[in-house]
Amino acid sequence: MGTRDPRIDAYIAKSAEFARPILTRLRAIVHEGCPEVEETIKWSMPSFEYKGLFCGMAAFKQHCTFGFWKHTLIVGDDPKAKEAMGSFGCLKQLSDLPSKPELLRYIKKAKQLNEDGVKVVKPKHKPKKPAVMHPMLEAALAKKKKALVNFEAFSPSAQREYTDWIAEAKTDATRDRRIAQAVEWLAENKPRNWKYMKC
Repeated sequence: MGTRDPRIDAYIAKSAEFARPILTRLRAIVHEGCPEVEETIKWSMPSFEYKGLFCGMAAFKQHCTFGFWKHTLIVGDDPKAKEAMGSFGCLKQLSDLPSKPELLRYIKKAKQLNEDGVKVVKPKHKPKKPAVMHPMLEAALAKKKKALVNFEAFSPSAQREYTDWIAEAKTDATRDRRIAQAVEWLAENKPRNWKYMKC
């Protein structure tokens, strides 16, 4: 027999009024379709597990979402999934949900996939091209060896954060300001978004 988590009761209770009936119905249908499902909270959202990650739901200010962990194997390439995270796009009212028989069919399919141990094969991403350094940044770093050494020690993605930031400048003045700032931060071995990193 499955489990119910009181934290999900609390999550639903504190959600916006429009969201409560949506979340309540989704929860009931998940339990009906997979009585062995176990409730938990993952990533601060109600989640359901059955022999591994299964599905989850969330409420936001103006919409809810519901999604299967193995979405593409269950729902396929539904364009609604591109509207919001989850399998069925933005859910703003009960009528936005698929019909109960359709949802139960999806839940039973998800259950079977987990029972069979089926894994989702993630598409391989093409490797990104190396960061292309603006000539003026290159010249500025050549004058400040410490900044250059630190830049070269950064990962390709951390380097790209700097080079893209400079390349995106719309005016020469903005670019020059960004280059000066980049050299200063690099000399201190700071990544581009150091201000937003947790200590």
